[in-house]
Amino acid sequence: MNAAAVEGGISLEELQLATRNHGMPLEALQYPITPGGLHYLLIHYDIPAVDPEEWRLEIAGNVEREVSLTLDDLRARPAAEIPVTMECAGNGRARLAPRPISQPWLSEAVGTGWWRGAPLRALLEEAGHRDGSLEVLFTGLDRGVEGGVEQDYERSVPLVEALRDEVVLAYELNGAPLPPQHGFPLRLVVPGWYGMTNVKWLSRITVLDRPFDGYQQERGYRLRQDPEDEGTPVTRMMPRALMRPPGVPEFLTRERFAPLKPCEVTGRAWSGWAPIVSVEVTTDGGTSWAPAELERPLGEWAWRGWSFRWEPSEPGRYVLGCRARDAAGNEQPLDEPWNVGGYANNAVERVVVTVGDPSV
Repeated sequence: MNAAAVEGGISLEELQLATRNHGMPLEALQYPITPGGLHYLLIHYDIPAVDPEEWRLEIAGNVEREVSLTLDDLRARPAAEIPVTMECAGNGRARLAPRPISQPWLSEAVGTGWWRGAPLRALLEEAGHRDGSLEVLFTGLDRGVEGGVEQDYERSVPLVEALRDEVVLAYELNGAPLPPQHGFPLRLVVPGWYGMTNVKWLSRITVLDRPFDGYQQERGYRLRQDPEDEGTPVTRMMPRALMRPPGVPEFLTRERFAPLKPCEVTGRAWSGWAPIVSVEVTTDGGTSWAPAELERPLGEWAWRGWSFRWEPSEPGRYVLGCRARDAAGNEQPLDEPWNVGGYANNAVERVVVTVGDPSV
């Protein structure tokens, strides 16, 4: 949808999207691995009903030999299991002004799971990708209309990315078969890339000798400053730190209330570009920052826990925030980076906390 300001609040179309997709409650940051039912979820079209006995994965295109595999075939192959943090490219969209009209994410569109499946590289090597291969296209069974185009959901990645050892065709999440909403029976997991790359309900892999020009590649998921701008593609996750909100919430506003005593503020941080090397916390809205303590990494492609001891000196209203920096030098900005689609908004999260008696 085109970027537009919505008068009077959320639109009916946005509400429809919000009721069928869901974010991870920020209190779930307490879990190093997100329980499957709390992991964020975005479904572009409909959840397809897939008969696992009839389902096949086809590998074709610019290859020496075409391959057709059943789910049992994939399960019989050597497996890899890897903890991966996955974030929607539109996370933070609802905080932009004017607000791009799409799924109205705040900051909860993220989760970390143990993904188990067949390494993609071995399959591509068995099929024999020919000289001149540039990209690998992944096609899901979900189908719909977007931008006036009827389409299967499809995304491609450069061949060099597809051949990374850690890329898997996952059939399990957290030790259980993929649930229908997460792509049963098979989905792609490309660690480090935003969620749109991780095609669900995977049915076909096509090795290409030219760039893929489908809707989700050339029109969707591009950083544009206006609708006519060709833009640049959305790829890897920008660094972000999120805070497990301290205290307890007011029901409607979600503003937090905490007693006047020392408090351990915790959260998690991640980046798709490089490991997280620092997290800083502010308790005064961004005027001053102090370093948080980092936990040991869960894995190369999973978020990293952090903690900060906060000792409020007096009752009052505080604005807490946290920001992450990765080893490549990428750091969260203080202000929202606006674009037409509302993608990759990794601006610093702010949490309002009232310390002391909430009735005063």
